[in-house]
Amino acid sequence: MARGDTGPDFIEALARGLDVIRAFQPARPVMSLTEVAAATGLARPTARRILLTLQELGYARSAQGGFALTPRVLELGVSYVRSMGLWEVARPHLERLVAQTHESSSIAQLDGSDIVYVARVAVPKIVALSVQIGTRFPALQTSLGKVLLAALRPDELERVLAEPSRSGIEPRWRPDPRERDAMLREVRAKGWALTDEQLALGIRSVAAPLRDGSGTVIAAVNVNSHAAETSLEKLTEEYLPLLLKTAGAISADWALYESVPQVTPPRNRRRNPRVTGS
Repeated sequence: MARGDTGPDFIEALARGLDVIRAFQPARPVMSLTEVAAATGLARPTARRILLTLQELGYARSAQGGFALTPRVLELGVSYVRSMGLWEVARPHLERLVAQTHESSSIAQLDGSDIVYVARVAVPKIVALSVQIGTRFPALQTSLGKVLLAALRPDELERVLAEPSRSGIEPRWRPDPRERDAMLREVRAKGWALTDEQLALGIRSVAAPLRDGSGTVIAAVNVNSHAAETSLEKLTEEYLPLLLKTAGAISADWALYESVPQVTPPRNRRRNPRVTGS
């Protein structure tokens, strides 16, 4: 894939390996060598070496005459979530919110013009779009994304939205800049965001920001519902107060988590056995 300006320490081989992993999408979980090479812009021999390396490391496998990723790839994303500590802090609050609303709840962060789900507690319901850890959607059409975009400075907002979405989703709502800015001003004023089938039919949700100890927005949390089952009134009058309370509790716990020094216990060192004469 085309690169921008890179520094002297840029490792092209690593970048190509990540390109190959990203080439696999829900619509094409199994890809031939030719398809991987075409999707990444790599020569077939290069793509083949990368795929065989990923296979040897356990991140890919042979499947139906081609290649597929293995669940081990999830370790890459899980490592990020665990390194933040956000999941450990948020989990009991999300579980309590889901028990109260009987609706799924998720946490997401911005990645370019998309949101990426980093934590989720789900209830079994049929929805238009499947969501799991690592799923990405266009930010502007989601309640989570609206909250995160509203927290950006104007220059940051334009830079972020100038990046093309990598979600593969064609949203239903495509506002012009004037409508977009008016919507984000409203989100800033209210402190929460709503989306009503703007991403896809049947998806309705409300979201609130999560903040660190300095008040900076670090993520967003939502309650997601099916439009045919949950009215806007129920979502905003019943679920929203519970969501805002949950967001405040997670933010408070996260600020406390940040304030406590995180000490990693040293590994046990093996002592060399003492050699004695007989």
